[in-house]
Amino acid sequence: MRTVGVDLAASPRHTAVAVIEWSGAAARVVDLAMPADDARIADLVVGADRIGVDAPFGWPDDFVEFVVAHHRGELGAGRRLDEIESRRPLAYRLTDRVVVANGWGRPLSVSADQIAHVAFRAAGLITDLGVADRVNGWAVEAYPAAALKKWDLPSRGYKGVANRARLARLTEALAAAPWLELGAHREQMIVDDNAFDAVITALIARAAELGRTRLPDDADRDVAMREGWIHVPECGIGELV
Repeated sequence: MRTVGVDLAASPRHTAVAVIEWSGAAARVVDLAMPADDARIADLVVGADRIGVDAPFGWPDDFVEFVVAHHRGELGAGRRLDEIESRRPLAYRLTDRVVVANGWGRPLSVSADQIAHVAFRAAGLITDLGVADRVNGWAVEAYPAAALKKWDLPSRGYKGVANRARLARLTEALAAAPWLELGAHREQMIVDDNAFDAVITALIARAAELGRTRLPDDADRDVAMREGWIHVPECGIGELV
C-alpha cells in the first residue's frame, strides 16, 4: 500500500509532500518533497491508495449562502452580526465544530482566517485530481494537530524556527516507532514543520484507508459533502500496521 500526505500551503514553496510505502508490519517514508506545485503533487500521488491533504475542502454552507445573498443584494435585515455568536456559523464548518466539541483541536476558519488562500488552492487541486467525494474519497481532509492529540503526541508549539528544538523532540518521538522508517528524511523533518506535518498527514491517510477514522453521521453527510470533512484517527498510531 502507498499513502501520500500533502501539507498544503498557499505557496508551492512551503508545500511538502510525503510518500509512505506500507509492507506487512512496516512502513517506510520513500519520498519527502518540498517545494511542491500542483504538477509535482500530481506526479507524487500516482499509484497512491489514499491521499491526505492538510487543507479545508470547502466552506461553511451558511457562509456560501451569506456571500451569494450579499452579492445579489438579497441579504435580509436583522442578522445581528455585531454579535459573535451570529457570525460563528459563517466562520466554522460542521466538521470544525465537531473537532472542537471533542477536544481534538481548534481548526482555523476557512472563511475568516488566512487559511482561505490554502482552501482556494485545495479546491483547484482536488478538482484536478478528480476527487468528487469530499467526505471519504481518494483524497481525504487531514488535520495533523487532531491526529497528534489522539496519538498522545504534542500537538502544539512545534511550528516555526523558534520551536525547532521541540520539533526535533517530536520527530524523535515519532521515529521511536519500531515499524516506521524515516531514513534520510528524518533530518528534513527535524528542521521543517511542513515536512513533519506531511508525514503525519500520510499516516492519517493510512488510517482512512483502513477505515479507522471518524466519519459523519448519516444525517450530516450531505453537509459534509459540500463543506468537507476532517478525518480524525480512531486508532492508536501503533495500530496503523
